[in-house]
Amino acid sequence: MGAGPLSDEERLDWLILSRSENVGPATFRTLIARFHTAGAALKALPDLTRKGGLRRPPRIWSREAAERAMANAERIGARFLCSIEPAYPALLRTADTAPPVLCVKGDTRLFAKSGIAIVGARNASALARKFTRQLAHEIGAEGHVIVSGLARGIDTAAHEAAIETGTIAVVAGGLDVIYPPENGALHAAICAHGAIVSEQVPGTEPKADFFPRRNRIISGLSRALVVVEAALRSGSLITARFAAEQGREVFAAPGSPLDPRCEGSNRLIRDGATLLMSSRDVLGALGGNAPRQMSFFEPDPPPLPLREPDAADMRHVLELLSPNPIETDDLARESGLDAATLSALLLELSLAGRITRHPDGSVSLA
Repeated sequence: MGAGPLSDEERLDWLILSRSENVGPATFRTLIARFHTAGAALKALPDLTRKGGLRRPPRIWSREAAERAMANAERIGARFLCSIEPAYPALLRTADTAPPVLCVKGDTRLFAKSGIAIVGARNASALARKFTRQLAHEIGAEGHVIVSGLARGIDTAAHEAAIETGTIAVVAGGLDVIYPPENGALHAAICAHGAIVSEQVPGTEPKADFFPRRNRIISGLSRALVVVEAALRSGSLITARFAAEQGREVFAAPGSPLDPRCEGSNRLIRDGATLLMSSRDVLGALGGNAPRQMSFFEPDPPPLPLREPDAADMRHVLELLSPNPIETDDLARESGLDAATLSALLLELSLAGRITRHPDGSVSLA
Protein backbone atom coordinates (compact mmCIF):
# COMPACT_ATOMS: atom_id res chain seq x y z
CA MET A 1 0.00 0.00 0.00
CA GLY A 2 1.37 3.42 -0.94
CA ALA A 3 1.81 6.45 1.26
CA GLY A 4 -0.88 8.57 -0.40
CA PRO A 5 -4.45 9.23 0.75
CA LEU A 6 -6.75 6.22 0.74
CA SER A 7 -9.82 5.94 -1.45
CA ASP A 8 -13.22 6.24 0.22
CA GLU A 9 -13.67 2.49 -0.10
CA GLU A 10 -10.31 1.75 1.51
CA ARG A 11 -11.02 4.23 4.30
CA LEU A 12 -14.36 2.53 4.88
CA ASP A 13 -12.59 -0.83 5.25
CA TRP A 14 -10.13 0.68 7.73
CA LEU A 15 -12.99 2.07 9.80
CA ILE A 16 -14.84 -1.27 9.80
CA LEU A 17 -11.74 -3.27 10.72
CA SER A 18 -10.66 -0.86 13.47
CA ARG A 19 -14.07 -1.12 15.18
CA SER A 20 -14.48 -4.87 14.86
CA GLU A 21 -14.26 -7.29 17.79
CA ASN A 22 -10.86 -7.73 19.45
CA VAL A 23 -9.07 -5.55 16.88
CA GLY A 24 -6.97 -3.17 18.98
CA PRO A 25 -4.17 -0.98 17.60
CA ALA A 26 -1.46 -3.66 17.83
CA THR A 27 -3.65 -6.35 16.27
CA PHE A 28 -4.73 -3.92 13.55
CA ARG A 29 -1.10 -3.19 12.60
CA THR A 30 -0.31 -6.89 12.48
CA LEU A 31 -3.31 -7.53 10.24
CA ILE A 32 -2.34 -4.76 7.81
CA ALA A 33 1.29 -5.92 7.75
CA ARG A 34 0.20 -9.47 6.98
CA PHE A 35 -2.68 -8.87 4.55
CA HIS A 36 -1.62 -5.44 3.20
CA THR A 37 -5.17 -4.06 2.95
CA ALA A 38 -7.99 -3.75 5.45
CA GLY A 39 -10.36 -5.35 2.96
CA ALA A 40 -8.23 -8.49 2.74
CA ALA A 41 -7.88 -8.58 6.53
CA LEU A 42 -11.67 -8.37 6.95
CA LYS A 43 -12.10 -11.38 4.66
CA ALA A 44 -9.54 -13.32 6.72
CA LEU A 45 -11.07 -12.56 10.13
CA PRO A 46 -13.51 -15.50 10.30
CA ASP A 47 -10.77 -18.04 9.57
CA LEU A 48 -8.27 -16.40 11.93
CA THR A 49 -10.72 -16.27 14.84
CA ARG A 50 -11.70 -19.89 14.25
CA LYS A 51 -8.05 -20.93 14.41
CA GLY A 52 -7.68 -18.92 17.59
CA GLY A 53 -10.46 -20.87 19.26
CA LEU A 54 -13.51 -18.60 18.88
CA ARG A 55 -16.54 -20.85 18.50
CA ARG A 56 -18.79 -18.30 16.79
CA PRO A 57 -18.42 -15.82 13.92
CA PRO A 58 -16.51 -12.66 14.90
CA ARG A 59 -18.50 -9.48 15.44
CA ILE A 60 -17.50 -7.28 12.51
CA TRP A 61 -18.73 -3.69 12.47
CA SER A 62 -21.39 -3.33 9.81
CA ARG A 63 -20.72 -1.56 6.54
CA GLU A 64 -23.96 0.35 7.01
CA ALA A 65 -22.76 1.73 10.36
CA ALA A 66 -19.42 2.72 8.82
CA GLU A 67 -21.10 4.47 5.89
CA ARG A 68 -23.36 6.31 8.32
CA ALA A 69 -20.34 7.39 10.40
CA MET A 70 -18.55 8.72 7.33
CA ALA A 71 -21.66 10.62 6.22
CA ASN A 72 -22.08 12.11 9.70
CA ALA A 73 -18.43 13.17 9.75
CA GLU A 74 -18.86 14.93 6.41
CA ARG A 75 -22.04 16.58 7.69
CA ILE A 76 -20.21 18.23 10.60
CA GLY A 77 -17.20 19.23 8.51
CA ALA A 78 -14.93 16.46 9.82
CA ARG A 79 -13.18 13.54 8.16
CA PHE A 80 -11.54 10.25 9.04
CA LEU A 81 -7.77 9.92 8.79
CA CYS A 82 -6.06 6.53 8.70
CA SER A 83 -2.61 6.01 10.17
CA ILE A 84 -1.17 5.05 6.76
CA GLU A 85 -2.07 8.47 5.30
CA PRO A 86 0.41 11.37 5.18
CA ALA A 87 -1.98 13.79 6.92
CA TYR A 88 -2.22 11.54 10.00
CA PRO A 89 -0.15 12.94 12.91
CA ALA A 90 3.29 11.43 12.30
CA LEU A 91 4.47 11.56 15.91
CA LEU A 92 1.30 9.83 17.11
CA ARG A 93 1.74 7.17 14.42
CA THR A 94 4.99 6.03 16.07
CA ALA A 95 3.18 5.20 19.34
CA ASP A 96 2.31 1.51 19.78
CA THR A 97 -1.22 2.40 20.94
CA ALA A 98 -1.98 4.90 18.15
CA PRO A 99 -5.57 4.63 16.88
CA PRO A 100 -5.66 3.20 13.35
CA VAL A 101 -8.36 5.75 12.46
CA LEU A 102 -8.92 9.27 13.80
CA CYS A 103 -11.88 11.58 13.25
CA VAL A 104 -10.52 15.11 12.81
CA LYS A 105 -11.92 18.58 12.24
CA GLY A 106 -10.07 21.84 11.70
CA ASP A 107 -6.57 22.71 10.55
CA THR A 108 -4.73 19.41 10.15
CA ARG A 109 -1.54 21.28 9.21
CA LEU A 110 -1.05 21.66 12.97
CA PHE A 111 -0.24 17.93 13.11
CA ALA A 112 3.06 18.63 11.38
CA LYS A 113 4.20 21.05 14.09
CA SER A 114 5.77 20.37 17.47
CA GLY A 115 3.08 19.59 20.06
CA ILE A 116 3.34 20.25 23.80
CA ALA A 117 0.59 18.80 25.99
CA ILE A 118 -0.65 20.65 29.07
CA VAL A 119 -3.07 18.86 31.40
CA GLY A 120 -4.18 19.10 35.01
CA ALA A 121 -6.98 19.35 37.53
CA ARG A 122 -10.55 20.06 36.49
CA ASN A 123 -11.10 21.95 39.77
CA ALA A 124 -7.84 23.87 39.38
CA SER A 125 -7.02 26.86 41.57
CA ALA A 126 -7.06 30.39 40.15
CA LEU A 127 -3.27 30.60 40.41
CA ALA A 128 -2.82 27.31 38.53
CA ARG A 129 -5.10 28.53 35.75
CA LYS A 130 -3.17 31.80 35.50
CA PHE A 131 0.13 29.91 35.37
CA THR A 132 -1.27 27.59 32.70
CA ARG A 133 -2.35 30.49 30.51
CA GLN A 134 1.12 31.99 30.82
CA LEU A 135 2.77 28.68 29.92
CA ALA A 136 0.50 28.06 26.93
CA HIS A 137 0.91 31.59 25.60
CA GLU A 138 4.70 31.61 25.90
CA ILE A 139 5.19 28.09 24.52
CA GLY A 140 2.77 28.79 21.67
CA ALA A 141 4.57 32.04 20.82
CA GLU A 142 7.71 29.98 20.15
CA GLY A 143 5.95 28.00 17.42
CA HIS A 144 4.71 24.97 19.36
CA VAL A 145 1.11 23.72 19.31
CA ILE A 146 -0.64 23.27 22.65
CA VAL A 147 -2.40 19.91 23.02
CA SER A 148 -4.97 19.18 25.73
CA GLY A 149 -8.25 17.41 26.44
CA LEU A 150 -10.88 20.21 26.47
CA ALA A 151 -11.81 19.39 30.06
CA ARG A 152 -12.65 21.95 32.73
CA GLY A 153 -9.88 23.72 34.60
CA ILE A 154 -6.30 23.41 33.34
CA ASP A 155 -7.26 22.03 29.91
CA THR A 156 -9.63 24.93 29.28
CA ALA A 157 -7.04 27.51 30.36
CA ALA A 158 -4.39 25.96 28.09
CA HIS A 159 -6.65 25.92 25.03
CA GLU A 160 -7.93 29.46 25.59
CA ALA A 161 -4.41 30.88 25.76
CA ALA A 162 -3.32 29.09 22.58
CA ILE A 163 -6.20 29.78 20.20
CA GLU A 164 -4.16 32.36 18.28
CA THR A 165 -0.91 30.38 18.15
CA GLY A 166 -2.37 26.90 17.57
CA THR A 167 -4.07 24.28 19.73
CA ILE A 168 -5.32 20.71 19.32
CA ALA A 169 -8.12 19.31 21.48
CA VAL A 170 -8.51 15.56 21.97
CA VAL A 171 -12.01 14.60 23.10
CA ALA A 172 -13.42 11.37 24.51
CA GLY A 173 -16.70 11.37 22.58
CA GLY A 174 -17.77 12.26 19.07
CA LEU A 175 -16.58 15.57 17.65
CA ASP A 176 -20.16 16.86 17.58
CA VAL A 177 -20.80 16.07 21.26
CA ILE A 178 -19.93 19.11 23.41
CA TYR A 179 -18.40 18.03 26.71
CA PRO A 180 -18.35 19.67 29.13
CA PRO A 181 -21.40 21.67 27.95
CA GLU A 182 -20.02 25.02 29.15
CA ASN A 183 -17.11 24.67 26.68
CA GLY A 184 -19.34 25.03 23.64
CA ALA A 185 -17.84 28.38 22.58
CA LEU A 186 -14.29 27.10 23.12
CA HIS A 187 -15.11 23.93 21.14
CA ALA A 188 -16.32 26.08 18.24
CA ALA A 189 -13.26 28.33 18.41
CA ILE A 190 -10.88 25.35 18.29
CA CYS A 191 -12.75 23.88 15.32
CA ALA A 192 -12.43 27.24 13.52
CA HIS A 193 -8.84 28.12 14.40
CA GLY A 194 -7.20 24.90 15.64
CA ALA A 195 -7.96 21.20 15.35
CA ILE A 196 -10.11 18.76 17.29
CA VAL A 197 -9.51 15.01 17.33
CA SER A 198 -11.30 11.85 18.50
CA GLU A 199 -11.05 8.13 17.89
CA GLN A 200 -14.84 7.90 18.32
CA VAL A 201 -17.34 8.36 15.51
CA PRO A 202 -19.67 11.37 15.47
CA GLY A 203 -22.64 11.12 17.80
CA THR A 204 -20.78 9.05 20.42
CA GLU A 205 -21.43 10.15 24.00
CA PRO A 206 -18.29 10.14 26.17
CA LYS A 207 -18.04 7.23 28.62
CA ALA A 208 -15.78 6.77 31.63
CA ASP A 209 -13.48 4.26 29.91
CA PHE A 210 -13.08 6.52 26.86
CA PHE A 211 -11.14 9.15 28.84
CA PRO A 212 -8.01 7.06 29.58
CA ARG A 213 -7.96 6.03 25.91
CA ARG A 214 -8.19 9.70 24.95
CA ASN A 215 -5.26 10.48 27.25
CA ARG A 216 -2.82 8.26 25.35
CA ILE A 217 -3.66 10.29 22.21
CA ILE A 218 -2.92 13.55 24.02
CA SER A 219 0.54 12.32 24.99
CA GLY A 220 1.07 10.61 21.64
CA LEU A 221 0.52 13.86 19.75
CA SER A 222 3.08 15.66 21.89
CA ARG A 223 6.83 15.84 22.28
CA ALA A 224 6.46 16.62 25.97
CA LEU A 225 3.77 16.66 28.65
CA VAL A 226 3.28 19.37 31.29
CA VAL A 227 1.18 18.56 34.36
CA VAL A 228 -0.20 21.45 36.43
CA GLU A 229 -2.09 20.46 39.60
CA ALA A 230 -3.07 16.80 39.61
CA ALA A 231 -4.52 14.73 42.41
CA LEU A 232 -3.21 11.24 43.13
CA ARG A 233 -6.15 9.53 41.43
CA SER A 234 -6.48 11.65 38.31
CA GLY A 235 -6.55 11.32 34.57
CA SER A 236 -3.51 13.58 34.38
CA LEU A 237 -1.38 10.91 36.03
CA ILE A 238 -2.70 8.37 33.53
CA THR A 239 -1.60 10.73 30.76
CA ALA A 240 1.82 11.06 32.42
CA ARG A 241 2.18 7.28 32.49
CA PHE A 242 1.33 7.05 28.79
CA ALA A 243 3.80 9.84 28.05
CA ALA A 244 6.59 8.00 29.86
CA GLU A 245 5.77 4.76 28.03
CA GLN A 246 5.85 6.64 24.71
CA GLY A 247 9.25 8.15 25.48
CA ARG A 248 7.97 11.71 25.96
CA GLU A 249 9.51 14.02 28.54
CA VAL A 250 7.24 14.74 31.51
CA PHE A 251 7.28 18.10 33.34
CA ALA A 252 5.32 18.88 36.50
CA ALA A 253 4.70 22.16 38.28
CA PRO A 254 5.27 21.94 42.05
CA GLY A 255 2.47 22.85 44.45
CA SER A 256 1.67 23.06 48.12
CA PRO A 257 1.94 19.75 50.00
CA LEU A 258 -1.23 20.82 51.81
CA ASP A 259 -3.28 21.02 48.60
CA PRO A 260 -4.64 17.61 47.50
CA ARG A 261 -4.83 18.96 43.94
CA CYS A 262 -1.02 19.01 43.92
CA GLU A 263 -0.35 15.65 45.51
CA GLY A 264 -0.12 13.78 42.20
CA SER A 265 1.99 16.38 40.39
CA ASN A 266 4.36 16.64 43.37
CA ARG A 267 4.73 12.86 43.36
CA LEU A 268 5.59 12.95 39.65
CA ILE A 269 8.51 15.23 40.49
CA ARG A 270 9.58 12.93 43.31
CA ASP A 271 9.47 9.99 40.90
CA GLY A 272 11.61 11.63 38.23
CA ALA A 273 9.53 14.13 36.25
CA THR A 274 11.30 17.40 35.46
CA LEU A 275 10.38 20.19 37.86
CA LEU A 276 8.72 23.04 35.95
CA MET A 277 9.10 26.64 37.09
CA SER A 278 8.47 28.47 33.81
CA SER A 279 8.06 27.93 30.08
CA ARG A 280 11.85 28.26 29.76
CA ASP A 281 12.21 24.81 31.31
CA VAL A 282 10.18 23.24 28.50
CA LEU A 283 11.58 25.39 25.70
CA GLY A 284 15.15 24.79 26.84
CA ALA A 285 14.69 21.03 26.94
CA LEU A 286 13.10 20.94 23.47
CA GLY A 287 15.46 23.32 21.72
CA GLY A 288 13.70 26.64 22.20
CA ASN A 289 12.03 27.98 19.09
CA ALA A 290 12.99 25.16 16.74
CA PRO A 291 9.81 23.05 16.45
CA ARG A 292 10.31 19.73 14.74
CA GLN A 293 8.43 19.25 11.49
CA MET A 294 7.20 15.68 11.36
CA SER A 295 7.27 13.77 8.07
CA PHE A 296 5.42 10.71 6.85
CA PHE A 297 6.67 7.45 8.27
CA GLU A 298 5.54 3.93 7.43
CA PRO A 299 6.96 1.14 9.61
CA ASP A 300 8.42 -1.92 7.97
CA PRO A 301 6.07 -4.92 8.09
CA PRO A 302 7.11 -7.90 10.20
CA PRO A 303 8.44 -10.94 8.34
CA LEU A 304 5.98 -13.59 7.28
CA PRO A 305 5.95 -16.76 9.41
CA LEU A 306 8.23 -19.56 8.27
CA ARG A 307 5.28 -21.88 8.72
CA GLU A 308 1.69 -21.65 9.89
CA PRO A 309 1.34 -22.37 13.62
CA ASP A 310 -0.46 -25.62 14.40
CA ALA A 311 -2.60 -26.85 17.30
CA ALA A 312 0.44 -28.13 19.22
CA ASP A 313 2.10 -24.70 19.00
CA MET A 314 -1.06 -23.07 20.31
CA ARG A 315 -1.36 -25.47 23.26
CA HIS A 316 2.28 -24.92 24.14
CA VAL A 317 1.99 -21.12 24.07
CA LEU A 318 -1.25 -21.15 26.08
CA GLU A 319 0.49 -23.29 28.72
CA LEU A 320 3.29 -20.73 28.93
CA LEU A 321 0.96 -17.75 29.25
CA SER A 322 -0.63 -16.59 32.50
CA PRO A 323 -2.66 -13.59 33.71
CA ASN A 324 0.69 -11.87 34.30
CA PRO A 325 2.08 -10.06 31.22
CA ILE A 326 5.19 -11.46 29.51
CA GLU A 327 7.37 -9.85 26.84
CA THR A 328 6.97 -11.50 23.44
CA ASP A 329 10.76 -11.92 23.15
CA ASP A 330 10.72 -13.97 26.38
CA LEU A 331 7.74 -15.95 25.13
CA ALA A 332 9.54 -16.71 21.87
CA ARG A 333 12.59 -18.01 23.75
CA GLU A 334 10.51 -20.19 26.07
CA SER A 335 8.31 -21.56 23.29
CA GLY A 336 11.12 -22.18 20.81
CA LEU A 337 9.05 -20.55 18.05
CA ASP A 338 10.54 -18.06 15.64
CA ALA A 339 9.26 -14.51 16.09
CA ALA A 340 7.20 -14.47 12.90
CA THR A 341 5.41 -17.76 13.67
CA LEU A 342 4.73 -16.64 17.23
CA SER A 343 3.35 -13.34 15.90
CA ALA A 344 0.93 -15.20 13.64
CA LEU A 345 -0.22 -17.38 16.54
CA LEU A 346 -0.67 -14.40 18.88
CA LEU A 347 -2.72 -12.69 16.19
CA GLU A 348 -5.16 -15.62 16.08
CA LEU A 349 -5.39 -15.77 19.89
CA SER A 350 -5.89 -12.02 20.13
CA LEU A 351 -8.70 -11.99 17.57
CA ALA A 352 -10.37 -14.85 19.44
CA GLY A 353 -10.25 -12.81 22.64
CA ARG A 354 -8.05 -15.33 24.47
CA ILE A 355 -5.10 -13.03 25.15
CA THR A 356 -4.63 -9.37 26.04
CA ARG A 357 -2.04 -7.20 24.32
CA HIS A 358 -0.65 -4.53 26.63
CA PRO A 359 0.60 -1.04 25.63
CA ASP A 360 4.22 -2.02 26.33
CA GLY A 361 4.01 -4.90 23.83
CA SER A 362 3.66 -7.68 26.39
CA VAL A 363 0.83 -10.24 26.35
CA SER A 364 -1.17 -12.16 28.94
CA LEU A 365 -4.14 -14.49 29.15
CA ALA A 366 -7.41 -12.58 28.85
